[in-house]
Amino acid sequence: MALPAKARRGKTGLGPLLAATLTLLLAGCSGGGMEDLEAYVAEVKSRPGGRVEPIPEIRPFETFIYQAAGRRSPFEPWRRATVSIAELAGDEAGPRPDLSRRKEPLEAFPLEKLKMVGTLAQGGERWALVRAPDGLVYRVSVGNHLGQHHGRITHISEERIELVELVPDGVGGWRQRKAKLQLAE
Repeated sequence: MALPAKARRGKTGLGPLLAATLTLLLAGCSGGGMEDLEAYVAEVKSRPGGRVEPIPEIRPFETFIYQAAGRRSPFEPWRRATVSIAELAGDEAGPRPDLSRRKEPLEAFPLEKLKMVGTLAQGGERWALVRAPDGLVYRVSVGNHLGQHHGRITHISEERIELVELVPDGVGGWRQRKAKLQLAE
């Protein structure tokens, strides 16, 4: 199948242009001016060699054969042997996060990554301005949540945001922890 005359001209015009470009590139690489580099390489090669440390001895790996007689299964969790304080006290004991509550945007970020950048006040109400790692600035007030540990804002001053976080206690329950977010400088 023959190509139209226009298509043939377009392909043949590209070859000479490509050849001219390659010729110019190669001509630019052939210049001198490398005497200082060659002198430096010769000087480095003439330096005396250093002492090479011997290869460390490799000790053979000692194998371990697991024999299950009288031992717990390695696939069972460790914690099942103990009873948590929360299980002993019942479901209603101690603070618990409300897992059915809809998450707020600032709960997607760790508290360390959030920056308090200012406050706003109108009437008797005060808001804090918080910059998130995504670059957006959010307006929060007492009762809002932030951070990844179910943090709830308890107080806002001009210098900081005070909050209470709920963190796991390690035995199946939760404990409250005070935290604060200082005004960024």
